Amino acid sequence: MQSPHQGTGTGSDVLVIGGGLIGLVTAWRAAGRGLRTAVTDPEPGGGAARVAAGMLAAVTELHHGEETLLGLNLASAARYPDFVAELEAASGQDTGYRACGTLAVALDTDDRAQLRELHDLQQRSGLMSQWLTGRECRRLEPMLAPGVRGGLRVDGDHQIDPRRLAAALLTACERAGVVFHRAHADRLSVVRDRATGAVLADGRALTADQVVLAAGSLSGRLGGVPAGVLPPVRPVKGQVLRLTVPRTYAPFLSRTVRAVVRGSHVYLVPRENGELVVGATSEELGWDTTVTAGGVYELLRDAHELVPGITELPLTETLAGLRPGSPDNAPLLGPTALPGLSLATGHYRNGVLLTPVTGDAMAAVLTTGELPPEARAFSPSRFSSRRSPVAAIPQEQPV
Repeated sequence: MQSPHQGTGTGSDVLVIGGGLIGLVTAWRAAGRGLRTAVTDPEPGGGAARVAAGMLAAVTELHHGEETLLGLNLASAARYPDFVAELEAASGQDTGYRACGTLAVALDTDDRAQLRELHDLQQRSGLMSQWLTGRECRRLEPMLAPGVRGGLRVDGDHQIDPRRLAAALLTACERAGVVFHRAHADRLSVVRDRATGAVLADGRALTADQVVLAAGSLSGRLGGVPAGVLPPVRPVKGQVLRLTVPRTYAPFLSRTVRAVVRGSHVYLVPRENGELVVGATSEELGWDTTVTAGGVYELLRDAHELVPGITELPLTETLAGLRPGSPDNAPLLGPTALPGLSLATGHYRNGVLLTPVTGDAMAAVLTTGELPPEARAFSPSRFSSRRSPVAAIPQEQPV
């Protein structure tokens, strides 16, 4: 059912700038709280979700120095089963969620030492992972290379298809009455030191009681945002491949498999529909989204060392996208120093994983003004400038 406001004006309770996974889940949860909600994005449901592999890997993605982020990742991973059930019921669409587990393997002595360090960190953090010998790894996944030296079995790290997830969120938003304006937001509107909406690239002015900036890697480029609250988000390029496992093949991989090959991370994510996602490079190249021969070669080379049979599969897609990185690799969630403006961006490599908890956190912000306890460490205030965020900002006339 459409809201009475659908398509009839420019004002709303909440305007979400950005229609990727994070923007869509924010809009869906806001609409579910009874807020008249609008999203502005030229292609809602696109963005980084088109490139992401969809690993829900709170345990195997753990890095030293990211223990605080681990808590948020685990909170979101725990919500995924109920979140998926609710979303699939609301949208009538399958999201490709699989509780299949992950196997992280080592291909040489150095890799094994690095994986042992990760296992020790996981154990110190109270996480569940099981060390396996190379033979035990190959027993689980017979397609692995004979030289695999050991691995970590993590049954709690699952996967989802980000493209299906985005499509389901888009449908759920539409059914909840969210208004979609298919255009870029050019500039934030600020009236009397408060965010009041946005001006679109086509000249339309949208007004809202609250604005959420959730534009992924583009979040730091929105015009009109005071310097003191402009999110320090940068683009991090990732190249990814998609292959197809023919139906005539025996089961290729039963779970996500990942490794470090000569210092480069590679992962293989098998879908139930026969698709196999291989990724991903990590390149600090600004806004470049060129698929390069070198990137494709490196991914196929490393994947072949991990699973030699991969070179027999048809290569069906090559793609590059931009992750929204932040200075500490963690998201910026919640109110800024500019009244009326909140952020939901900077999720870097965890955007898919953090979708459920981000939706809940932003719904709380939009209805109560406060972040829930599990998200408070990720307030944008940790990067705020000491000077007044609205000083010297041109003020617009009320619309």
